[in-house]
Amino acid sequence: MTNEITILATLASVHWIALMSPGPDFALVVQNTTRYGRKTGLYIALGLSCGILLHSLFSLTGVSYLIQQHPALFALVQLMGGGYLLYLGIGALYAVWSTRNQTANNNGNTTGYLLASKRQAFARGFATNILNPKALVFFLSLMSSLVPSDMSWEGKGIALLILWSLSLVWFSLLAWLLSSVRLQQKLHRAAKYIDGGCGIIFSFIGFTIIYRSLVDFSVLLAAA
Repeated sequence: MTNEITILATLASVHWIALMSPGPDFALVVQNTTRYGRKTGLYIALGLSCGILLHSLFSLTGVSYLIQQHPALFALVQLMGGGYLLYLGIGALYAVWSTRNQTANNNGNTTGYLLASKRQAFARGFATNILNPKALVFFLSLMSSLVPSDMSWEGKGIALLILWSLSLVWFSLLAWLLSSVRLQQKLHRAAKYIDGGCGIIFSFIGFTIIYRSLVDFSVLLAAA
């Protein structure tokens, strides 16, 4: 029992540090809380944390390992994830362009890019995390290195709860802090710059993932 507590404490520490590292999840919360406010940010945080929970569950049950061990399937996951991030990036950049040229409705938002409901906010957070192939690799490495196969089912359940709750707390805290009245006034004035910065981040990561997946596919075809 003492050994499992040590494992869980280590798992929580590593995951907490990883959460605070800037990436697509972080950028998504910052961008959408800035544009749509606290409630949208919190639903995105819930979606992200549920995506992390599913990645963790896949890693514990061996699903992520099977995906990674099949190059064609993993390359397909990379292509899907990269495509989705590129979609978010292009959407953010187009929103900036529309605002600047005053050609779009809803203060520069396009219809496809606008988050019109809590369900859409949750879905965008969930999809951004679950389709990120880097998240799949990270949680597979985290679980395989820190959670032993002979760990009790109670311990594994607590591990899942820790990963989910820490993710929800961190992203919710980020959305809460960014949505204070004073900060919101400043952020709204800088919204186009935040959209532009996040659009560049999403586009760059998405393009990089797509490029790598296409390289993997070409290698597989050459070897066939």
